Amino acid sequence: MSRIDELIEELCPNGVNYKELCQITIWDKRFNGVPNSKQLKTFSFKHVSAAHLKQLNIKNGNIKLLSTGKFQGWTSEILAEDNLNFGEVITIPSGGSANIKYYNGKFVDSGNILAVAIDQNVNLKFVYYFLLQNIIKVESCFRGSGVKHPNMAELLNFQVPMPPIEIQNEIVKTLDLFTELETELETELEARKTQYTHYRDSLLRFAGKEVEWKSLGEIGEFIRGNGLQKKDFTESGIGCIHYGQIYTYYGTSATQTKSFVSPILAKKLRKASKNDLIIAGVSENVEDVCKAVVWLGEEDICISGDAFIFKHKQNAMYIGYLLQTKSFLEFKKKYAQGAKVTRLQSGRLPQFKVPIPSLKEQERVASILVKFDTLVNDISIGLPAEIEGRRKQYEYYRNCLLTFKEVANG
Repeated sequence: MSRIDELIEELCPNGVNYKELCQITIWDKRFNGVPNSKQLKTFSFKHVSAAHLKQLNIKNGNIKLLSTGKFQGWTSEILAEDNLNFGEVITIPSGGSANIKYYNGKFVDSGNILAVAIDQNVNLKFVYYFLLQNIIKVESCFRGSGVKHPNMAELLNFQVPMPPIEIQNEIVKTLDLFTELETELETELEARKTQYTHYRDSLLRFAGKEVEWKSLGEIGEFIRGNGLQKKDFTESGIGCIHYGQIYTYYGTSATQTKSFVSPILAKKLRKASKNDLIIAGVSENVEDVCKAVVWLGEEDICISGDAFIFKHKQNAMYIGYLLQTKSFLEFKKKYAQGAKVTRLQSGRLPQFKVPIPSLKEQERVASILVKFDTLVNDISIGLPAEIEGRRKQYEYYRNCLLTFKEVANG
């Protein structure tokens, strides 16, 4: 029997009481549509704009920057000035999606609604873990046609199990261990990815070696895709790749497609063959524009408009890795255009120059990079697989630890 099971048997053998979220937390705002009886007190915090928050970001800062999104940053007390907050908080975005965060310490906030524990009998991190477990339900409270906003009346009605504080503390301690292990693995994986990127770029520079450099236009032909839209997808038929899938779904190469079109439509569409590269001609940012996937499947597949087929007689994987290098990113930055939609200036992509050693050397380099690429990116092996396994294990235990029998009424 675990320590948590022993405590449950000792302190609440008949189940635990559930309380509404408004009964165990204090928020830094008052909300429309919420009865005064459910928001007796508020707790004041200072907030800045999202633009201001990012301007405060510095290296080696010790004050956490809490955004509503994925931005992670730090600043200093000097830069934070009068916007400095201190406390143990849960943050919920005032607009966007249910990106819930927990933090304890000094911080600057932008755009969040903040909550603190109502008293010492509530472990706020326990509440945070419970909300994470029920993130789909939390997300359902965000509504709106444009930017979504949380319906706080619904959110504050959430029923949260409230076992004795000793049990809350033990559960938090256990879940923290899972979180720390996952963080360590992710940090190690990130270091390996950085190492791989550096090695890949070094290998493909051929520094100090005599190798011929040619433009992509000299070694192959670009063919623009046509006609295919997402509404044309079918459950089966002829394989196809839409340009948006290249940077949201596919990795360096593929042998099977995620989507299909009917054989009738396929006859009208341009097709990629084995060893062709399929390149996204447009995206929302410079990093994703001209992202390429090497098609290694035996069957020809259809390609959408705003994508290019690159036909060549080189080693396909070798060319694919050349289009992932830092030098290609710098090339894209130089010739990218467009605000909301990013493209390269017309005719620039074929001008990008690449080293072209013998096919034997291309194959040697590509085989090395395939092994490295697989180790750091393939979710079925190595660290990515271990992280995924730990994440599933963590979610399983979190669900078990945060599920309680409710005390029977009467």
